[in-house]
Amino acid sequence: MKLIRTYGRSAKEAEALLRQIEGRTSAATSRLEPAVKRMIATVRRKGDAALRQYAQRLDGLAPDAALLASGGEMAAAWDQIPMDLRKSMQVAAANIRRFAQWQMPKEWTRKLPGVTLGQRCLPLASVGCYVPGGRYPLPSTLLMTVIPAQVAGVERIVVVSPRPARETLAAAHLAGVKEFYRIGGAQAVAALAYGTANILRVDKIVGPGNLYVTTAKKLVAFDCGIDMLAGPTEIVVASEDGDPQWIAADLVAQAEHDPEALAVLVTSNADLAREAAKEVQKQSALNKIAKLAIAKNGFIFITKDKQETESVTNRLAAEHLTIDNDKDLAWVRHAGSIFVGAQTPQTMGDYISGPNHVLPTGRLARVRGGLSVYDFLRLVTTQEYTLAGLAQHGPHAARLATAEGLVGHADSVRIREAARRTVGLNLPRGAR
Repeated sequence: MKLIRTYGRSAKEAEALLRQIEGRTSAATSRLEPAVKRMIATVRRKGDAALRQYAQRLDGLAPDAALLASGGEMAAAWDQIPMDLRKSMQVAAANIRRFAQWQMPKEWTRKLPGVTLGQRCLPLASVGCYVPGGRYPLPSTLLMTVIPAQVAGVERIVVVSPRPARETLAAAHLAGVKEFYRIGGAQAVAALAYGTANILRVDKIVGPGNLYVTTAKKLVAFDCGIDMLAGPTEIVVASEDGDPQWIAADLVAQAEHDPEALAVLVTSNADLAREAAKEVQKQSALNKIAKLAIAKNGFIFITKDKQETESVTNRLAAEHLTIDNDKDLAWVRHAGSIFVGAQTPQTMGDYISGPNHVLPTGRLARVRGGLSVYDFLRLVTTQEYTLAGLAQHGPHAARLATAEGLVGHADSVRIREAARRTVGLNLPRGAR
């Protein structure tokens, strides 16, 4: 990892590097847009035939294999995985479900003189969950995307995954998935967004994917809801007195996701910085992907004091953030998910804790958190006036509408005021 001081002679270099990291967008999609546009157009034109062609050419789907995985296949996969893995999946699923239930917002109404206001929590009708199937099988991502949608009350949940591993199919069985397609990449996003003869379109697409998937989500976002544009994995550890061996372990663990992953330690403790750097080199020596990522995007910022550590950390707005203790929570402003204390490896959040591991990257943590039940809900407001309430508040609304030049808006209030004043007008009983 590259060690760089944020002060003194290297201050300008550190600032340039920080700006470079800040410029890391959620995904560098521009160069792929022409190719992905063609793929989306092909799926829209040729439908299921295009999906099969892409799946055979890009994902090695057998010519006689069905795009739709059957319930029997998913059940068989569950039966085939080891018992201890089944138990771990069950624990993870239960924790994810419990946390999502805790997250559920409440419906409410409030009665004021003449008016009743409220909030309803309505689920989306359908969602598509993208589960990567490339470098690693990710059954954990299936659980992280499907279960919160179920808790929110989504009726139709569609999973797409290229070359689904047995473990992914097993997780689908555990979660009760009814619709699972062996498709991936931009073509899968196109099918979810626009539909084909056999795959009905969905209202929203969630889940991480490669650059083609991210580009496709960007391009369909005006026609279909998406969760976020997620790029390569990011980890920041902000520590003043942590264990260099454990810090290094977390940095290497997240770096092994992707050769483009970002791994950063921020500290004012120069001794800790040097020891952690040695540990990272040692622990990543036999981990090819982590070694590549750290060589390209592994940095240790040595700050002049703890206050600057806090400032730099918030500036990075990382996907995963580890801090020394719960007191540090007071200064954290931007992070996708926060891991508190030396005994909390980020791996626990990736798999078992319950909070979602689909998290914002590319500094998107400045504006949103990770995937949650809120991504599958619409908070719909309600309001009901009585005549008395309208008499009290209507003139204010009419006055504001008139100030904006919206005469029809003002008239829609005033016509009711006139009716209220008209003696003998047969108003509906509920309007009085």
